[in-house]
Amino acid sequence: MSNTDDEIDKSSAPLIEHLIELRRRLIWALLAFFVAFLGCFHFGKQLFNLLVIPYQWAVGWAGFDPAKAQLIYTAPQEFFFTQVKIAMFGGIVIAFPVIASQIYKFVAPGLYKNERMAFLPFLIASPILFLMGGALVYFFFTPMVMWFFLAMQQTGGAGEVQISLLPKVSEYLSLIMTLIFAFGLVFQLPVVTTLLARVGLVGYEGLRSKRKYAIVIAFIVAAVITPPDPVSQIGLALPTILLYEISIWMARLIEKKRAAETEAQSSEISS
Repeated sequence: MSNTDDEIDKSSAPLIEHLIELRRRLIWALLAFFVAFLGCFHFGKQLFNLLVIPYQWAVGWAGFDPAKAQLIYTAPQEFFFTQVKIAMFGGIVIAFPVIASQIYKFVAPGLYKNERMAFLPFLIASPILFLMGGALVYFFFTPMVMWFFLAMQQTGGAGEVQISLLPKVSEYLSLIMTLIFAFGLVFQLPVVTTLLARVGLVGYEGLRSKRKYAIVIAFIVAAVITPPDPVSQIGLALPTILLYEISIWMARLIEKKRAAETEAQSSEISS
């Protein structure tokens, strides 16, 4: 009976150690997010003014005075909760390197050295690609989308009433955050596909043969997660298709490298 108890204790010890390590990593990740959240909330108005700059560009493109760009809120608590959302969004973005490093430190001990070395570049590439997608939204697609909506205004005159666009702060923030998350996630496609290709779950021929389905899915997804305007839908679908082509090329490179390594190992064994 005592031998059985000893075996149970030995088997449960690693599990307890893993849970303690998981708790430590979660605490560091949450602490990083909390600090970043407080900092972003403190500068909430400044961050929102920064996010409004693409709207001001769009106002100028539409032929109006950018200095007179105006947003409104219709509920007393609306702008406060908008700042909370900005703080949460900024907290996640700023704390992401710390969160990702804590995930890596938790997973790394269970990986071989070559697996750790292979995983590390993707850990670096993922936030860079997300920022590239966010920058594309900020500098190009948000001004284009807002210009599209601003162009529908009526200045008033003979036979028509004046119709002006006055975006709500919460709705504008939801729009730009949706676009940033959508483009940021789409820009992860090469990373995800390359990881799947490295473990053999997808291959070059499989990705190439599914190209036509990927194009259709890209336009469907773009229509679902973006505002109902052709600018943002086409703007998301086209980079998705381009990133899919890059994923096919990456999968081909990985297969060529794997084939070369296999051939080299076979030559060493035969010699």
